Amino acid sequence: MKLKLFLVAVLAFVVLMAARPLDSSIKVGLLKYRGGGDWYANPTSLPNLIKFCNQQLGMNIDVEPVTIEPDSPDLFNLAFVHATGHGNITFTESEAANLRRWLEGGGFLHLDDNYGMDPFVRPAVKKIFPELELQELPFSYPIYAKQRFIFPNGLPKIHEHDGKPPQGFGVIYKGRLVIYYSYECDLGDGWENPDVHKDSPQGRENALRMGANLIQYAFSY
Repeated sequence: MKLKLFLVAVLAFVVLMAARPLDSSIKVGLLKYRGGGDWYANPTSLPNLIKFCNQQLGMNIDVEPVTIEPDSPDLFNLAFVHATGHGNITFTESEAANLRRWLEGGGFLHLDDNYGMDPFVRPAVKKIFPELELQELPFSYPIYAKQRFIFPNGLPKIHEHDGKPPQGFGVIYKGRLVIYYSYECDLGDGWENPDVHKDSPQGRENALRMGANLIQYAFSY
């Protein structure tokens, strides 16, 4: 009788374990876009940001980001997607439509100008939301003022290029920020390994904190 009960218990445990997902972590994406721009720039940035968020925000994000194309159905498995580079970024009609459906359904796209993307980012965003404007966000906006890390002066400056201040632009759809565009900042550079750009510890910390705010917002709103 005892052996029978033991075998039943073992069987129940095996069934329970088999029913559990193999990977309970959440994932974030890196956008592989068209146009010839180096979408693959800053290879250590997202993994470092993910580790920071897991440590500082208590999240459980897979340390390996998913490379995702704009027209992929797998986009809808992600809440946060990051895009960076130094040059051209374009979307086909079907890619723009898929991105829009994803954003309207709760997705969040971070476009990070790694210096040189600006002339291409704006028309690409307009293709996704032709009726909405890419507008500069006030410093009182939740990504600066209501997340884990407070940035009273808005987006931190990581790298200097043209003597311009860093600016954060956004597309707001039905009251929710769905696209955030960091300009004249090089935010993703600040997430890279310390030996890549030789940024100061405080500069890297500021960049990682701002990135954590973006991810926190994406999973909260």
